[in-house]
Amino acid sequence: MKRLPQTEFIALMAMLAATVAFSIDAMLPALPQIGQELTPLHLNRAQLIITSFVFGMGIGTLFTGPLSDAFGRKPVMVGGALIYITACVVAWQSQSIEIMLLARVIQGLGAAGPRVVAMALVRDLYSGREMARIMSFVMLVFSIIPALAPTIGHYVIIGFGWRGIFGAFVVFAAAVLLWLLLRQPETLTPEKRRPLSMKSIGSAVHEMFVHRTARLSILVQTLTFGMLFTLISSTQQVFDQTFGQAEHFHLWFGGIAICASSASVVNARLVVRLGMRAIIKTMYTAQIFLTIMLILVTLFDGPYWLSFGAYVIWVLGNFFQAGLTIGNLNALAMEEMGHIAGLAASVIAAVATVGAVMIAAPVALMFDGTPMPMAYGALVCASLALWLTTMIKRPGEE
Repeated sequence: MKRLPQTEFIALMAMLAATVAFSIDAMLPALPQIGQELTPLHLNRAQLIITSFVFGMGIGTLFTGPLSDAFGRKPVMVGGALIYITACVVAWQSQSIEIMLLARVIQGLGAAGPRVVAMALVRDLYSGREMARIMSFVMLVFSIIPALAPTIGHYVIIGFGWRGIFGAFVVFAAAVLLWLLLRQPETLTPEKRRPLSMKSIGSAVHEMFVHRTARLSILVQTLTFGMLFTLISSTQQVFDQTFGQAEHFHLWFGGIAICASSASVVNARLVVRLGMRAIIKTMYTAQIFLTIMLILVTLFDGPYWLSFGAYVIWVLGNFFQAGLTIGNLNALAMEEMGHIAGLAASVIAAVATVGAVMIAAPVALMFDGTPMPMAYGALVCASLALWLTTMIKRPGEE
């Protein structure tokens, strides 16, 4: 099978996967303006622009993997990209928050295609250590996007207004789609394709939730994503309204993202020596400690430098915790699911993502000008996650 040069292949896969991060993080600087224009009486509703996209992506994730197994990788990625671009145009022209949120759900559905199928495409061409090496490079390039996206969004808004963000999404998706069409051959030949079966999807969901370790790992991952999506939804408002840092938000967020990107390197160095569950428990314990510190500093109205510093450290800790737990939780959930690996990956991502939105959306809507609502939400989620993690068993353990 003809392959792209490895450097070009890594760059293309990273850009396909980065569609999701760009679609979320570039929106953050636009939320205040969108709120003022589309929902001035209920400004907190602007946060739903983040969670509605994630919700659509979560639903799409369940189906894009099986669809690509049945019809090939490129058709599903192309179809997803076209849905994404169409939804961007609708969002660009929307005059109400309801139409905007509907467009964002559909945009998330479309983004699930490139997000999931890019990983399947890598599996088609590489295996074992070579696949792991390729994926590490893809994630390294991918990790740059959350750092750059808010700054890109910030300057697009200055030049073209908040609606220009959706124009940037269209340009990005169209450029990556054209690159894919012109350069990347189909990797799943017709004889290797499997018919689409709703029965097999339902069977996979049932099997994973019957299996204790898989079920608990998915629940813990749901809580982790819930904390993360709540933070992403509300953090612009906290930087702006609580700490008066609206103009510098994109720089703070980018700096935090760059620091947090080191979590994958730390995990790779520690996981063999300490084990997955030990790392997961340690990170939730640290999350609980940092959250209690933030709550105390906020309750006792500490000086600005202390309150702002505590919040920045808490945000960094939250991202870092996610970086050291989500991959390990995925590995635990997949450990005995090798016979349905593709479907299992889709089930884990879909259930955890949609469940997390059910947590994040109501907590984010409670924003009251302080970080307290999401801090209390994080404290509950981290405590539950730590408790559930203590019940996760490895194969052969009682």
